Amino acid sequence: MRIGIDGIPLAELKTGVGHYTFEIALELARQAPSDLFEILSHLPFAHAAVADLDAPDNLTFIKQPVNQATRHWWTIGLPLYIKRARLDLFHGTNYDIPIWGGCPTVLTIHDLSLLLFPETHEERRVGRARRRLPVMSRKATLIITPTNAVKSEVCEHLRVPREKVVVVNEAPRRSFQPMLVEQASAAVQRLGIDEEFILYVGTIEPRKNLITLVKAFEEVLRSTSLRPQLVIAGKKGWLTDELFTYIESAKLGDRIHLTGYLGDDELRALYSSCRVMVYPALYEGAGLPTLEAMACGAPVITTNTPAISEMVGDKAFLFSPADSGALARHIVELLTTPAARESMSREGIHHAARFTWERAARETMDVYRLAWTR
Repeated sequence: MRIGIDGIPLAELKTGVGHYTFEIALELARQAPSDLFEILSHLPFAHAAVADLDAPDNLTFIKQPVNQATRHWWTIGLPLYIKRARLDLFHGTNYDIPIWGGCPTVLTIHDLSLLLFPETHEERRVGRARRRLPVMSRKATLIITPTNAVKSEVCEHLRVPREKVVVVNEAPRRSFQPMLVEQASAAVQRLGIDEEFILYVGTIEPRKNLITLVKAFEEVLRSTSLRPQLVIAGKKGWLTDELFTYIESAKLGDRIHLTGYLGDDELRALYSSCRVMVYPALYEGAGLPTLEAMACGAPVITTNTPAISEMVGDKAFLFSPADSGALARHIVELLTTPAARESMSREGIHHAARFTWERAARETMDVYRLAWTR
């Protein structure tokens, strides 16, 4: 088969969907050497998103030139390319597929936050999702979701038959494994982070519920003698004014450290060194940073939302997203109980190892073959 894969998520620094696109394409090409895979975009690929890639010969990155007409990528440019290149299948890894073009399509829907939590997104993105997601889900030959929780939401809210949706779990990247103490400590020191710290990893945006984390952190400092640092690792997203206003008013000084966007080596060092990783999201399709943290040996506290609970099982402390008091109590318990941290670390490493991109690629290839025969 000759398979096209949406490359637009690789036009900027990789976050969740970009990592998914990159990892699944790379592993698919490795597992299916007789098939051809093209990562397609009309936008330039970010160098950092595709740098140092040891790609198989059957995986190519194609930046397709466009003109006044074909720059309308999803309606004109990409469908014309699909017909001209005679692609056998196209995989939309970021909610979009061409609605014509003459080949079967697979659509990955990572979550429905734009529809279910519109207040946590910019209005233009919410409007686009409301217009396009119902159309995309109807037109797709098959749909992939990362969890059963998202599958149920897709079937309910987009009125998609259950047999059209296949669950394929995502995974931590291969590089995420415990780092040697000396190596991790050196990286932490370079970033100006204290030895004892609580970690959050992810884009800074309302859905991540960081205000609840900051409130819990305030309570820990106020009600105990503990003085950890809170490290927020991730790029600034959208609608962040409320969070930064709250942080400024809390007057926590150097107790909160924002690192900005970090590469995998630095993240691995933080995951391997933190006392606890907290992921306080209001809603997620999978909550992959929780598994990344576990893979590196970090104890995890996260919310009891359906998809996250499905992914972490009983290997993390769970709390209701609005309950900063419960989060504070969990943080104190782990900061003051080394035995609990060590137990969660061991169990988390074992749990995260169940999720691999090799398995995700095998299951995705099965979806491709099923779509191609329909």
